[in-house]
Amino acid sequence: MCYESPLLPTEATAPASSRRSAFNSLFKAELVRNKGPWRFIDDLEIAVAEYIDWFNHRRLHGEIGLVPPVEFEAQHHHTTPAQHPASREI
Repeated sequence: MCYESPLLPTEATAPASSRRSAFNSLFKAELVRNKGPWRFIDDLEIAVAEYIDWFNHRRLHGEIGLVPPVEFEAQHHHTTPAQHPASREI
């Protein structure tokens, strides 16, 4: 039996791991170091929720034409036809 640990990066997970690492670096630099520390866990939870909202809805992303990620995704779904899985006959 071959067991592959989910914690070890593979060729298939390397891009996702890289994106997670980049997000974590941004998160630490922009929120934790610039806005912290927080006295109470509730304050931290609110700060994280506000950061995620800003990151997805208001941040201008240079790699996608200086638009927020949510706007880019909505435009993509509007201009790209939906792909349906092929039906299988049994």
